[in-house]
Amino acid sequence: MLWACFKRSGLVGLAALQLSSSAAHAQSRWQMGVFPVTTFQAYTSHFGTRSGPWGRVEPHYGLDIAAPMGSPIRNWWAGVVQDVIHDGACGVGLVIRSGNYEHIYCHLSGSAAGGIYRSGPVLLRQGQRLRTGQLIGHVGMSGRTTGPHLHWGMRHDGRWLDPAQILRAMAAGRRQQAARRAAPKAPPAPRVAVVR
Repeated sequence: MLWACFKRSGLVGLAALQLSSSAAHAQSRWQMGVFPVTTFQAYTSHFGTRSGPWGRVEPHYGLDIAAPMGSPIRNWWAGVVQDVIHDGACGVGLVIRSGNYEHIYCHLSGSAAGGIYRSGPVLLRQGQRLRTGQLIGHVGMSGRTTGPHLHWGMRHDGRWLDPAQILRAMAAGRRQQAARRAAPKAPPAPRVAVVR
């Protein structure tokens, strides 16, 4: 399974997320991302080493976002469904590729089989193109979980990123855009007539 391959790779922090021209062109590009859960309750587990739900110290390759059962999940960035997951850890999940980024959504409600994911009105297939913000699923409790939440993981060029850093970059991009809109416009240069 693709999910097992993800777990074998190492952790990486913001270093891979440095907003290079090839990754994001500029800080302001991050404003286009969409927060994946529409009904946010809390962050319940951070990225990195943690004490797992059953007491073992383990790596955690994502950010857990608590939300009510069945809450809509939106696609972070436009891309293509790369994999449909159904295993004991992630449960029912999706991997979406956006350029050099892979965003992973785990513990979804619904069903996954044969490269097809279904949840209510949502029907996604491997290879299907998705828009930014498109409804891609619903919060569930599939896989290894103790309560309804979305496990949201992120990789760039095969290296794990902290999704909280992605969210901070998105917020900074939105602040920059708001500041540009609020900045006073320079008055036009006065026209000077020459009288002879």
